[in-house]
Formats: sequence, structure tokens, C-alpha cells
Amino acid sequence: MNKHLFTTSLLLALVNSSVVFAMNAAESPDPYANETAVQREERLAWFSEARFGMFIHWGVYSVPAGKYKGREIPSDSCFITERTKMPLTDYHAFAAQFNPTQYDPDAWVRLARDAGMKYIVITTKHHDGFALFDSKVSEWDMVDATPYGKDVIAPLAEACRKYGVKLGFYYSQCEDWGNPGGGVRAGKWDPLQEGEFMDYIHNIAVPQVRELLTNYGDVSVFWWDTPTKMTQEASDALIQQLKLQPGIIHNNRLGFYPGDLRTPEQHIPSAEDGHAWEACMTIRRTWGFKLSDTDFKSTKTLIHNLVDIASKGGNYLLNVGPTSEGLIPATSQERLRGIGEWMKVNGESIYGTQASLFARPAWGRVTRKSVPEGTILYLHVFDWKKDGTLFIPVGNKVLSCALLNDREQTFEVERNAEGLTVTMKGAAPNPIASVIELRLKGEQVLTGENMIRQQKNGTVLLAAEQATFNGAGRMGIDNHHRSIHGWAKQKSWVEWTFALKKAGAYRIELDLGTVGETACTITVDGKKVPVALPKTKDPYHFEKMMAGQVDLENLGEVTLRIDPVPGKWKRVDLRSVRLVPVDTIK
Repeated sequence: MNKHLFTTSLLLALVNSSVVFAMNAAESPDPYANETAVQREERLAWFSEARFGMFIHWGVYSVPAGKYKGREIPSDSCFITERTKMPLTDYHAFAAQFNPTQYDPDAWVRLARDAGMKYIVITTKHHDGFALFDSKVSEWDMVDATPYGKDVIAPLAEACRKYGVKLGFYYSQCEDWGNPGGGVRAGKWDPLQEGEFMDYIHNIAVPQVRELLTNYGDVSVFWWDTPTKMTQEASDALIQQLKLQPGIIHNNRLGFYPGDLRTPEQHIPSAEDGHAWEACMTIRRTWGFKLSDTDFKSTKTLIHNLVDIASKGGNYLLNVGPTSEGLIPATSQERLRGIGEWMKVNGESIYGTQASLFARPAWGRVTRKSVPEGTILYLHVFDWKKDGTLFIPVGNKVLSCALLNDREQTFEVERNAEGLTVTMKGAAPNPIASVIELRLKGEQVLTGENMIRQQKNGTVLLAAEQATFNGAGRMGIDNHHRSIHGWAKQKSWVEWTFALKKAGAYRIELDLGTVGETACTITVDGKKVPVALPKTKDPYHFEKMMAGQVDLENLGEVTLRIDPVPGKWKRVDLRSVRLVPVDTIK
């Protein structure tokens, strides 16, 4: 072939392939297939500013409230149908009792707003297939199946518009135990569930998503759930419905599309690698209302969760489960008002902030903002110690350092080559989390001391909050017990990096709780220490125990890693690892 002809043919082929690629992208069912990084950042700007939202799990399951035929069901109330494999006619009888005459959407939205929440996401249809709205494609909904007989989503949407709170819809697009053909992970158990999955997608799921995106005004978030049995065809049919709400944000649970948000559930990850993310967690143990669940998280834990999540660049979607009468439980309300009181004073340190650039300190968390003159670091001090110090590994010039809610209360700052040391004084301004505003000149500059530091007495304290989680499972921080929670998978590990300034022999001490006898390997600076751990009273009954001894010779950056022993690992909740110089032990 002629060289020039070959070159021309190649160029034409490349041009044609580019045109085909562009056409394919333009024809993609994904409304954001051609979106640039800048456009995406602008679309998600309100979400990054918000940082805090309310999740609402509400449905027919609030009627049995965790009981069936007089027996307490040991699961989340939302799953009572699946866990018991009850006939759907029995579940329909519960719908006949679902009459929320005390439902006040205005009060719900005001409660969320006063707690400092900027958006609400409600379960328009959970896995039971029951729609809280007036659906024209199914009679298994609020209007047709309950004595209440009214759409509960429309007045909530109106209240959100009234109070300036953004509205989001949760929709279980795949798993549906109440409509024919819906996905059922554990296998179908009732003749009323029989049908083809794609018939369900085209006849129920797609039309209902279209109803939600056309009948209720502006919708800011669409929250898919359970992609387990989704197909490409099903995902394509659903995602293109988002074009009905230009600019809408959606999460990563549709299937075949990554979405805008990662959604760690019931745990706070150590980090999320720069992706937008939202930790969805409950205010007590269960998602839906369960009468026997009185294990509410404390206001302190909830605020620490919010601060922890914001310090890692995420959002906190905190769930409440209303009763069948339409009431948000009094204890949930009390907790939310407590958060609101803290947010009225300290909300500036949460809204619109970015993740900390340095390791999580043992004394609390740090969020940051860029301002014209430089950088603001918000030091959230959980453990306030009179005349104690806070080390910040940055080298910037300090413009000011004062209490966020009282800028006349200033703090001394010492600056050296390693970083900044802020000296606390007096009693803690806030018993839950006091916030110091540290203003720096210019963009934040790390000093290189971005590691856990050895204490003056030689001890190295490695707190749970400072750990990095790796591998399988849904490990996270339990801010109530200040521990690593959910460490059950043997293909997972945790590690810390610290600065060693004194060589010698160190005793390894652990503070933890276990569900049974277990074993792990602790590796410090490449040296392995096998550890056998006894069963404690329960995972939350923490005990301090000696795990062994190690000789450390290499000064500077050192990593300590804990790996489960395959076949011998059982769940561990770990609060801290302590390395104590042997020559200081009496």
C-alpha cells in the first residue's frame, strides 16, 4: 500500500473511531458520561459544603417494630419480612395498620434543620417493596394499601422547600420482596413474588423512579440500594431516568455505574482516597423503628462521628426511624437537638471544610479551609488537658490562634522546625469537643513530622483513631468506645507509622476486647511477634494485656502492623497499642 494512502487511511480511521466514541458517549444512558472534572466538582459543590444530612427509614415495618407472632426477631426491623419468611398476606395485614395520623413533615424538617442538617434522604421504597408515595404502577403503596390513604412524600418535599433543606430519595431498585419479579437475595418464599426480574424493572422500578423524579419538584440526591442482582440492561434503564433531574447526585449502589458517592455503611473508614463519600449510620442500632432497641448513641459519640467524618472529607448521613404513628422517637429528637446546639457554635468548623492533610492526632480531629490570606485549621479537641499541648506538623507563620466561639480567648503557639505547638489553658470550653481556630499565612505546609511522635518518657501510644485499615471487611472507628470496630475478616490488617527517637527493647501492650480466643502477628520495623489473645467478657469489655517484646534499633520512621492469623482469627475491638521502653518499667 502507498505510504501516504496508508497514513491517510489511518487518520480517517482514527477520526471515525473518535466520532463513534463521541457518539457512544453522547448516547450513553448515563447523564454524566461526558461530564468534565470541573463540571462534576461544581455539581457536587453543595454536597461538599453540607457535610451533614438526615436519613429516614420508614415503612410498614414500623408497625410490627421487630416482633412477629409475639416473638422478638433478632435483626433490623426493616428485614423482618425476609428474616421470618412470613407470608406476604401477613405483611399486608401490617400495612392495614399503618396509619401515621401524627405525621408532621414540617416538624421533621425543622428538627433536621435545627440539628444542622442540610439535606434529607428518605426511603421512598425499601426492600419490602412498599412505596411511601402514590404510585400508579403498584397498589402496594401508601395510598392504596393503608388506612392513611395519602402520599407522605409530597408534604415532606413541600416542607423541605419551605425550610431550604435539600431533598433526596432512597429507592431499593433491585431487592424487592413485595412486587412480582423483584430481586430476593435469600430466595423467594411466597407465590406473590413470582415473576421475571426484567419485567419488574420495566414495569415497576423504572416507572416508579420516573414518578419520583417528576412529581415532587427538585430532587437533589437519588440513593440507590443493593446492586447484587442488577444487570447492565437494568442499570441502563434506571440510570437514564436521572436525566429528568439535571444536576442530581447519585450514589454507588445502582450497579455497573460508579455514581458520585461512596457509601460506607455503619462504619467510618480510615480514608476514602479523595473520592466524594458519605457514611450512612444509625442513631441507635437499627435502621427502622424497633421497640426493643433502646441503645441510642450518645450526643458526644454522634458529634465525634460528625467531626471524624468531616476531618476525612466525608459527609455524615445520620438515620432516624420514625414510629408507625409518624413520630421520630423522643430520644432521637433529644440527640439531634444536642448536636444542633453544638453546631450553632461550631458549625463553621464543619460546613465547607476539607480533609486534614496530616495524620489524625490522638487528642481529636482537624478540618481545614482555604481563605484569601491563607489557611484555617480547626482543631477539634476531644481530650482537653489543662496546660496540655497540641502538636501540629505545619511550618506556616501563625496569624492567630483563638477559641472559635470566643476569639478573645487566645492561645500561645510555639513554632520550631518540627511544627507548631499550641498550649491549652483552663478547663475545656466544651465538654464534648472544643474548637480552636488556627489561622495560618499561605497554603498549608507540612514539616515532614507528619507521624505519631514518641513521648518524652519514650512511650509510643498508637490510638485506634490513628490507625489505617486495609484489606477486606467493613472496619471503622467506634467513637463511643474509641476503638476499631468490625475487625472480623482475617484478610484485613491495621497499621500505624510513628517516629522512633530512642532505640532499645520495648514491651508491646494491647487494650482490646474479643469474642473468643484468637491469634495475630504484630510486625514492628520488620520484626514479627506472634500473639495469642484470650477471650474477654465481651467485645466491649476492654482489657489491657502484654503481647510480647521487641528490640527496635532503626531510628526514624517505623511501621507497626497487626495481621490476623488465618484460621485462628475472631473479631477484635482494639482501642490502642502501646510500646513501653523496658528500661522504664519498674
